[in-house]
Amino acid sequence: MTVPHSRHRRALVIPVGMAMATAVAFLPNATASAAQPAPTASADATSLSYVVNVRPGHGPSEDVKKAIADAGGTIVMSYDRIGVIVVHSSNADFARTIRTVRGVESAGATRTAPLPAQSTTDVGTPEVLSAQDVADAEAAEGQDPLQGLQWDLPAIKADKAHEKSLGSSKVTVAVIDTGVDDTHPDIAPNFDREASVNCVTGKPDTTDGAWRPGATESPHGTHVAGEIAAAKNGVGMTGVAPGVKVSGIKVSTTAGYFYTEAVVCGFVWAAEHGVDVTNNSYYTDPWYFNCKNDPDQKALVEAITRASKYAEKKGAVNVAAAGNENYDLAADEITDPVSPNDSTPTERVIDPSECYDIPTQLPGIVTVAATGAKGLKSSFSNHGLGVVDIAAPGGDSTAYQKPEPPATSGLILGTLPGGKWGYMAGTSMASPHVAGVAALIKSTHPHATPGLVKALLYAEADATACTDPYDINGDGKVDAVCEGPKNYNGFYGWGTADALDAVTK
Repeated sequence: MTVPHSRHRRALVIPVGMAMATAVAFLPNATASAAQPAPTASADATSLSYVVNVRPGHGPSEDVKKAIADAGGTIVMSYDRIGVIVVHSSNADFARTIRTVRGVESAGATRTAPLPAQSTTDVGTPEVLSAQDVADAEAAEGQDPLQGLQWDLPAIKADKAHEKSLGSSKVTVAVIDTGVDDTHPDIAPNFDREASVNCVTGKPDTTDGAWRPGATESPHGTHVAGEIAAAKNGVGMTGVAPGVKVSGIKVSTTAGYFYTEAVVCGFVWAAEHGVDVTNNSYYTDPWYFNCKNDPDQKALVEAITRASKYAEKKGAVNVAAAGNENYDLAADEITDPVSPNDSTPTERVIDPSECYDIPTQLPGIVTVAATGAKGLKSSFSNHGLGVVDIAAPGGDSTAYQKPEPPATSGLILGTLPGGKWGYMAGTSMASPHVAGVAALIKSTHPHATPGLVKALLYAEADATACTDPYDINGDGKVDAVCEGPKNYNGFYGWGTADALDAVTK
C-alpha cells in the first residue's frame, strides 16, 4: 500500500483512528526565519541557482571564476574544501556552458523554478495538545509530565537508559531542517547557539534567531529537535538524549523547498562547528530521485555527497529518514510521479540503484525506517534490503498500531514552536530517535569515530524479524514484502535502535 504523494514526504499527520488511505496528510517542509537572509546578487525573476563542482582544495582557479562570470554567473559562496561553488545565473545555458570549462568536474541547476520558488500552503498540521490534554497527562514518578504519552521511549528502552545516563552536554546533534524554536522551554536548556545557522541561500546567515521558524510556518524542525533532546526538566516531554545539546541548521525556503546549495551549506556548517550527529528528515528538492545519467542531477548528487562526507570526516554521524511512500528502495524500478516538484512534475520510472534519494541513499548515511506502537514497520515507511540500516519509532495510524496506556495516540509526541507540544508521524520522526541513540553512544564513547559510532549503533540494535505477511490494514492484501533474515532485512535493517545498550555497552 502506497500512501498519497506530496511534494514533501518526510512528516505525516495522521488523524487518530482513520484509515491511511484517506487520512494521511503531508506536512510541507515550509520554513522561515525570525530574521530573513538578505537577497543575494542576481536573484531576479529569471535567475536559477547552480552548483559548480571543481577539484577540492584552495578555491576555484582564476580561469574557472572568469568562465563563470563570462557565462553570466555570480558566485554566491564557494566551499573550497569540498570544491563546491554556489552560483546564480539568468543564462539558461549556464550549466551547459560551464561544464565544458577545464577544471569543472560537474555543474547543474539546483531547481527548475526561478528564484525565489513559488509559495504553497500547508495541507496538514500537527495534532496539537490542548491545555486540558497537558493537564490530563499521567506520568510515573520521576518522569516529565508528558512522558506517559511517549510510547516511543520504552520502545527503544530510552526510559531505562535515562536511569544510567541522559547523555553528555559535550555532544551536539544538529537538526538540518526547517528551523528550530530555541525559545521552547523543553529545548532552550540544551540549545547550542554556536552550532546554529540559517543556510537557506547557500551562504551561512548567523543573524541571531535566523535558525527559527516563523509563527505561521512549519514546526517540523522544532518537533524533531524535541524528540532528540527535550530536556528532562520537569516540563513537558523528554527527548531520547535529554542531556545532549541540539542545534538548528535551517535549510528550507519559506516555500518549503530543501535545495542543494542549502543542504551543502548545512553539512559544511555542521562539519566546521563541532557537530557530532546530524539529523536529516527531508529529501533534497526538486527531484525525489536524482539520476546520475542526467548532468544536472549528477552535479547535485556529487555536491551533497562531498558535503556529507566532509561532515563525517570532521566527526559527524549523518542520520537520515528513509521516506514515506512505502517504496521498496531495493526494487528494480520505482515510479516517481512528483519530480520536479518546484515546477511541472512528469511521471518517470527510475532505477533506485542509479537514481538516488539524497541524502538518504548516499554513502555513509545511516538510513532509518519507521515503526509503529506495535513494533511493526509503519504503513507508510519506505524499506529495502541493503538500503535501510536501522529502524526506530516513527508512529503510525492508531487504528493500525495502538499503544499501551497511558499513551493514547499511535503518533509521536514532540515539541512545537511557541512552547507547545503535539503529535506527528513519519520517517521524519524515526530518524531523530536514531540520532538521539547515536548521541548517547557518542556520550558513552567520547573518542569514538563516526565509523565506530555507526558500528555500535548497528551491533546494539535489537534484531527484528521480517513481518510476513505484512498486511497492516487487515484487508487481506499484502502491503509490502520484507526480505532478509532476522538480523538484517529490508524492513528493519540491523534491527530496532536500542538506547539502553548505547549507555551501557
